[in-house]
Formats: sequence, structure tokens, C-alpha cells
Amino acid sequence: MIRTFLFDMGNVLIPFDINRGYQALSHHSGLPQTEVAERIRHSGLYNAYESGQLETEEFLDRFSSLLGLTLSLEAFREVWNSIFLPHTATSEELILTLKQNHRLVLLSNTNDLHYQWLRERYPILEHFDAFTLSYAEKAMKPDQRIYAAAVSYAQCSPSECFFTDDIERYVLAARDFGIDAEVFTGEADLRRHLSARGLNLS
Repeated sequence: MIRTFLFDMGNVLIPFDINRGYQALSHHSGLPQTEVAERIRHSGLYNAYESGQLETEEFLDRFSSLLGLTLSLEAFREVWNSIFLPHTATSEELILTLKQNHRLVLLSNTNDLHYQWLRERYPILEHFDAFTLSYAEKAMKPDQRIYAAAVSYAQCSPSECFFTDDIERYVLAARDFGIDAEVFTGEADLRRHLSARGLNLS
């Protein structure tokens, strides 16, 4: 029986387009968008920030040096979060239906600048009981440590959790930990997966 639902955040609850960020960074740095993407990919800064190895101030300093940026923290925050789209990928209606009889836990590879900005702007996140965040746990999916943290927040056994993520290897890692999990391809498919597990979503 499912007692707790674990949800990824990016492109499961809140959609994003990374190219919007590259475009904004290109505008402020004067570098071509392709070079911005290459520099970020090869720097290792993104994963270091999302895994909690860098605090926001140090990340901003190193990231600004990488791209030649001269933005204030507030201005950078807006550029950094320009990737996110205004709508949600999963409806608040479904989240509220699940919350009636289940615990809800977020399980996300994310960073402080993204998470704080999203909490301010997307009310759907207010319905979650706990938040498993890579930068706070200092572990990123598919590291088994972050699944262990999520199950602890779930307050039940792994087999009583259901997890959905848009990245297959993160779903497979969850299954290796004993969590029931499916790849997220849209709300319609998610509803089918849940109905197949005996949930009445009407």
C-alpha cells in the first residue's frame, strides 16, 4: 500500500527550459549561447552547487568569473531562474487529491537559488510535507543516500513509497532502493500508473 508520494520537482511539478537560461546568460556575458553552455558543462560548478559543496556566495563568485558577469546577487537570481515556465507540469488538483490520504515529499536535485525562488512563486509546493533537496542533503540522485533521506522524511518503508521522476536513471536508482517508481512523461500517464496501483483519483 502506498503511504507516501515522492515527487521530483523540475519537469515533473515545475517545467523548465535550460535554453532560456543560456540565452539570458549569453545576453549578460556577451558570449555566444553555445559557449556559455560549454563553459558551464566543463566547469563542474553546477553539480558542485547542487550537491552542497558550494554556498551561494562562492558559487556566484566563481560562476561570474567563468562567464565574465558583473551582476548583483538579486539580478543574477532573476537570470538564474529564467529557465522556469509559469505553468505546472502536474496539476494542483492531483496533488491535493493525493494529499488527502497520503504524505507528500519532494525529492529533487536542486540548489538554494532555485529552491527559494520557486517556493516564493509556485503555490503547489506548499502542499508538500517535507523536502529532500540535494544541496541540503549533500547528495544528488542517483546517489542512494538521497533516497535514504527521502524515505526518512516519508516516515514509512521504501516499499510504501511511490516516486516519479522524468529521468529514467533516477527512477531505476529508486527501484534499487526498494521504492516503487515510474518515469514521468505527463500527468495523464501518471494518473494511469496510480490507478493501476488501486488509487481512486476521481
